[in-house]
Amino acid sequence: MATVHLRIGDLVWGKLGRYPPWPGKVVSPPKDLKKPRGKKCHFVKFFGTEDHAWIKVEQLKPYHPHKEEMIKINKGKRFQQAVDAVEDFLKKAKGKEQNSDSKAESKGKKTRNKPLKILEEDDEDLSALKDPSEKPVKDDPHFHHFLLSQSEKPASSMEPISKRLKIIEEDTGSTSIQAADSTAINGSITPTDKRIGFLGLGLMGSGIVSNLLKMGHVVTVWNRTAEKCDLFTQEGARLGRTPAEVASTCDITFSCVSDPKAARDLVMGPSGVLQGIRPGKCYIEMSTVDPETITEISQVITSRGGRFLEAPVAGSQQLSNDGMLVILAAGDRTVYEDCSSCFQAMGKTSFFLGEAGNAARMMLILNMVQGSFMATIAEGLTLAHATGQSQQTFLDILSQGQMASTFVDQKCQNILQGNFKPDYYLKHIQKDLRLAISMGDTANHPTPMAAAANEVYKRAKALDQSDNDISAVYRAYIH
Repeated sequence: MATVHLRIGDLVWGKLGRYPPWPGKVVSPPKDLKKPRGKKCHFVKFFGTEDHAWIKVEQLKPYHPHKEEMIKINKGKRFQQAVDAVEDFLKKAKGKEQNSDSKAESKGKKTRNKPLKILEEDDEDLSALKDPSEKPVKDDPHFHHFLLSQSEKPASSMEPISKRLKIIEEDTGSTSIQAADSTAINGSITPTDKRIGFLGLGLMGSGIVSNLLKMGHVVTVWNRTAEKCDLFTQEGARLGRTPAEVASTCDITFSCVSDPKAARDLVMGPSGVLQGIRPGKCYIEMSTVDPETITEISQVITSRGGRFLEAPVAGSQQLSNDGMLVILAAGDRTVYEDCSSCFQAMGKTSFFLGEAGNAARMMLILNMVQGSFMATIAEGLTLAHATGQSQQTFLDILSQGQMASTFVDQKCQNILQGNFKPDYYLKHIQKDLRLAISMGDTANHPTPMAAAANEVYKRAKALDQSDNDISAVYRAYIH
């Protein structure tokens, strides 16, 4: 006996993993997208987004009986836009129904809706329930993560999602929110009741704050360029006037800025964090900096009775947006535990590495390897061209071997397309290489590969590639 009786076209509240309940509609899945084996669920299109997903029946509630309840517990502009989109949809549907009735009366004919098959929990063939009124729309690239995790086909055998998946939705006229990522299916997040501050809304910080808000955290934001805060205050974030004010009014304050100087200035400069630190206040440095800077910041924070944690992140702008960062933490273990819900919201996993400074060391080593690797890939592409070989064929061969990875494929495709929109700034990877080399000097350990790569990135910076993606190191080889 099914616990939830739904049919194609029913409006529902669907809860996808850690994401809050969201209004949606039961729709037919694409013909080539199989229902997850062993899971009793329905395929739902969410209003106000371009998200579609299989949702377990126990995570679904009928829309109208629970509308008031959901509106009370969920806040934010995007949520309200989604609810408004549902109401617009209902108005349009009612208008169409009235027009249809009036036409039928004018013809003297009785019209009756064709009954739809009830979609039980154990229904396997959902393609027969295709709603002919639903229209195909453009594919959602963010949904790729979720489909990979749910499909019975191995990732290696799947075609690009843009080629094999056609999604259906109504024209709601609403804006899109970030789609659900693969970590969202791993369980719900109960946001901490502590007040969160966040300083720095760059490529990485923006995605992090977006996910903190989405998961229900109370967040106060500050950015050197104040206009960047507008989008987040519209989504429910509070605005801090200075770093000191944010640190003073929040229980936990994160910062994510560009380099060691910016990190130190944010703490010790005019109206800096240090002026707002009181006993028990927590400060988390997420910037990728050297261990010496971390030690200095840790000492001044703890000297005021504050609690300190470093937590640099491995990833890119896209991974930040998708909540798929890898967090490397070190310092006060109790702060790490207090930040559990925050780290779950922003990343797919986190590591605690012991005393402050260890996370900075590990992060620099990781970025040293990534930067050197990217320079080598660019060198290979340009050498292929110089010797009359097809760069695309080089990439095709590379993607079939042991070095195949999403990183290699994306960066190489960007190079071949001449698309160097920053996902991770070239100037930042060069900074990380420089810091890693310096760390090697301190440890009396050779870093010849990093040193060579660093020279190539310096050449790319001289060619005005600093604010482009790290893949723009390619241009250092062709000029």
